[in-house]
Amino acid sequence: MEKKWWTLAVVCAATFMLLLDVTIVIVALPTIQSGLHASFSDVQWVVDAYALTLASVLLTAGSLADRYGRRFLFTIGLIVFTLGSLFCGVAQSPIMLILSRSAQGIGGAILFATSLALLAQSFQGKERGVAFGIWGAVTGVAVGLGPVLGGIITTGISWRGIFLVNLPIGAVALAVTRWRVDESKTSHAARPDWAGFATLTAGMVSLVYGLIRAGEIAWGDSGVVICLALAAIFSGAFVAVERRAEHPLFDLSLFRIPTFGGGLAAAFAMNGSLYAMLLYLVLYLQDDLGYSALGTGLRLLLMSGVTLVAATIAGRLSSHMPVRWLIGPGLALVGIGLLLMTGLDGSSSWTHLIPGFIVAGAGSGMVNPPLASTAVGVVAPQRSGMASGVNTTFRQIGIATGIAAYGSIFASSLQHKMGQALAGTPSLHRLLPEVITDIRQGKAGQAIDAVPESLRGPLVAAIHSSFASTLDLLLVVSAVLALVGSACSLGLIRSRDFVGPDHHQPTPSSAQPVGAPAT
Repeated sequence: MEKKWWTLAVVCAATFMLLLDVTIVIVALPTIQSGLHASFSDVQWVVDAYALTLASVLLTAGSLADRYGRRFLFTIGLIVFTLGSLFCGVAQSPIMLILSRSAQGIGGAILFATSLALLAQSFQGKERGVAFGIWGAVTGVAVGLGPVLGGIITTGISWRGIFLVNLPIGAVALAVTRWRVDESKTSHAARPDWAGFATLTAGMVSLVYGLIRAGEIAWGDSGVVICLALAAIFSGAFVAVERRAEHPLFDLSLFRIPTFGGGLAAAFAMNGSLYAMLLYLVLYLQDDLGYSALGTGLRLLLMSGVTLVAATIAGRLSSHMPVRWLIGPGLALVGIGLLLMTGLDGSSSWTHLIPGFIVAGAGSGMVNPPLASTAVGVVAPQRSGMASGVNTTFRQIGIATGIAAYGSIFASSLQHKMGQALAGTPSLHRLLPEVITDIRQGKAGQAIDAVPESLRGPLVAAIHSSFASTLDLLLVVSAVLALVGSACSLGLIRSRDFVGPDHHQPTPSSAQPVGAPAT
């Protein structure tokens, strides 16, 4: 087999591994929480640690790949991601798992930043289109299979298996990369923007840490105020650094193109609404309704299956119609789908979520394919790497801040609702702090077993109604974000801003792959 087909195989294998880990981890989080005796904030960090490191390292990894070699950086990415998976699989504490997820994020950023660039250097003409099409199909299958495979592995083996399964894939991919993938680099590549990298990372970590801490303690806590103030300071410093940098990490002049800004708004809204809400939907299905990881994965498959079908259709339509009429309405469908999931109460079953799953899944599928071309179609080919990388950075910032913000709302709302529900039962109301702590740690059953049998009925009813009401609030907030993103997309994305036809997609450089996964 020719080297170029080996390159396609190894890039697809790495991409499949990365995407699978996103949805697999979300389905397994309640089991991880109980297995490691993790707090609610720990659960948020298991997802956010990956998203933040990926967002922070992505653009810098692209610059390093151009300078030192794409195969060389891809190899480093495989090693870091595989070792991170190993440490995740053997983690003995929440902090070890969170740090290992950060390592996965670093490795994932490097792999994302180089994967399509490797394909672009190996394939030409029609074969390049075939290679990109195969890669796109693999990404869709990985996202669709993630919830079910995660449920099967978690339920049948252990949550550790969802990480350890990456080891043989990573080892084989590493061997093939060293054996059959050619090296390439850009002559006179620019130096990485280390000042931009440092200020961007510090700003994002401060923001997410502050939001998670607010949910854990209180918004008025001095630590929360300091973190949010630091986030504002570092963000301002990042803008100042990028304005003066000779080779900026993020060329701020791109914001002069309305369509580019509209694409970033859509990327943030897509991941900050539906994809950030997946964590809380999983917690509802498992912790409140009592489904296993496999049962939860099968139910989420309804959404991801519709997404895959809609994405296939949208990918074909994007070459025949303006992308704004896919992205804007798609986000509107996501918002409508989230609103359709509202109306939950203590007696609701998972079937109440089905219409919303279908509509939101269809909207998600409509958004993702054209959003990829929007990110790069409005810039010259030599800037497509930065443009697509910035778009994916905004995706990761969306999911990280969304999970953190929803977590703060979840914690305060749940405590308020539980207090209201137990107000008429003084003997239970006195136990409210302990009950809330158990619920946030995924131990609602333990809280119920700890009270006298005569009080278990009222406590169960209070937990179900409070959890449902709190999820209702999160669904409304996330729907508003999706609808605002829809309005921004329709108002900002313009056909005349595209360098070529709306569907034109310049050759990727070493940066985030064009058409990168939403999560």
